[in-house]
Amino acid sequence: MGRVRLSVAERREELLGAAIEQISARGVAALRIADVAAALGVSNALVLYHFATKERLVAAAFTHAAEGDLAHLRGLLARRTSALRRLRAAVRWYAPTGPAKGWRLWIEGWAAAPREPALREVTRELDRQWKAAIAEVIAEGVAAGEFSCPEPDAAALRLTALLDGLAVQLTSYTGTVSRARAQEWVDEALARELGLERAALAATRR
Repeated sequence: MGRVRLSVAERREELLGAAIEQISARGVAALRIADVAAALGVSNALVLYHFATKERLVAAAFTHAAEGDLAHLRGLLARRTSALRRLRAAVRWYAPTGPAKGWRLWIEGWAAAPREPALREVTRELDRQWKAAIAEVIAEGVAAGEFSCPEPDAAALRLTALLDGLAVQLTSYTGTVSRARAQEWVDEALARELGLERAALAATRR
């Protein structure tokens, strides 16, 4: 049987999903249009029809992945609960202690960004929105009297910098630190930024 005919939007979605998988497996530099086409059993021409060049395909793939991550973050932060619970849920999801974030993809994106202007803009915008979202919920918690933090923006930067650095260690240098230990450090950093005892974070699990 032939392939099901997809709409333009559905086809792009399929191609972007395949590109993300291939980037994660091969890296940006080694990726070829032919790899994405072969993964779906379509022609190179079809991929180029939708994206014109490899550079545009790569930028679109990372944009697609970023939109998914940001949508998930917004969902966590929109929950009807305390700012502390929302913040801890977001930080634990972001933390490199499981497969949810797709850290190999983003480490590859950071590595390629200096040579790919379009990709650099995508990763920069993702970074900006992550920090802004974390800073916003910190400010909400301060306003509600849940904790204290004199500089929410700076706290968000320090927290995400720690998480990004741990992601590189855990993903690229297996064995340097355990995931359990990394999570302890993340919890300690979060408590410190909010002027809380670490036990207060543990209480949010209940």
